[in-house]
Amino acid sequence: MGLLNSKYTWVKTISVLFVFVIFILLNNNLEAQNKIQKNIPKTYIANHAKDIINIDGLGNESSWQNAEFSDLFIDIEGVKKPAYSTKFKMLWDESNIYFFAELEDPHIWATLKKRDTIIFHNNDFEIFIDPDGDSHNYYEFEFNALNTLWDLFLTKPYREGNAVLNDWEAKGLKSAVYIDGTLNNPIDTDKKWSIEIAIPLNVFKTSYFENIVLKDHFWRMNFSRVFWEFQIENGKYQRKTNAEGKLLHEKNWVWSPQGVVAMHQPETWGYIYFSPSKTNNKIPFNIPNDEHIKWYLYKLHKLIKNKNTDMNLIEAPTTIVNKIITPKFQTHESGYNIWVKSPFSGQKILITEDGKIMIK
Repeated sequence: MGLLNSKYTWVKTISVLFVFVIFILLNNNLEAQNKIQKNIPKTYIANHAKDIINIDGLGNESSWQNAEFSDLFIDIEGVKKPAYSTKFKMLWDESNIYFFAELEDPHIWATLKKRDTIIFHNNDFEIFIDPDGDSHNYYEFEFNALNTLWDLFLTKPYREGNAVLNDWEAKGLKSAVYIDGTLNNPIDTDKKWSIEIAIPLNVFKTSYFENIVLKDHFWRMNFSRVFWEFQIENGKYQRKTNAEGKLLHEKNWVWSPQGVVAMHQPETWGYIYFSPSKTNNKIPFNIPNDEHIKWYLYKLHKLIKNKNTDMNLIEAPTTIVNKIITPKFQTHESGYNIWVKSPFSGQKILITEDGKIMIK
């Protein structure tokens, strides 16, 4: 009997230890997940343009006057306040998406004049667009104060081993810069520069017959401003160097914080909703519940890539917007999938091994 009690006590102790270990692993797993996405992506409601937009860098049409500015940009990690303000507006119609941005700057300078050079080696304004929100096949546009453009297409984020199509061109894109001050003059003090952009919808077509409809839809986007400290050499602006002659790091200011110093995380970009309204009487927009499921799948995907989780916990139930979901992990010859059946839409939401979101 004593031996039986001893075995029972031993089994009970092991069981308690097992439960305790699982609790610790699950807790660490959740803590790691919470650290991955600290910031809820921002949203912006773009009105339908009610008049013809003349691309001159001024943004003085009545449609622009009715459009609201975005929140001021914040440091890319979402903590520090930038030295100078940056904000944008957006409009759309059946042919184009329009952008207008104002960048406060007491010293406006730019040197790069050739298209498709690395524009962020100057101070610049950048637009990132993922139309279908799957984090793959997205677009990047960079402009400096000379209105020099670098447009490129990326098959997937750099972390997933992408291809960057630098020769891709946004045909029909129009842009203009207005400078409230003087360009490349280190003697005076400037106020700001503004840029106005029209990108044709045809740029985003994936097939000849595709008809892109923006009304009542949303796209994932983010905006960035790269800012360099400067020094004057022979009367000209240059990026600032330290005592050893090495360039100081640039500042990265963004609309929707990324949480890390990395713009190429489409899953943390903001949401642009294309409202049919032509006035300030905006139709409200809330991020759909299925998007919260996608965020969670990205968290699990990153935990696996970073080898920062117990694989047995990937399929642990969790609560998303007051609904319990249970992810399913499946392996196959070319990798793995993690998927969830949405309790909100009934759709199967799946993330692949290279981080692409698919809807079944």
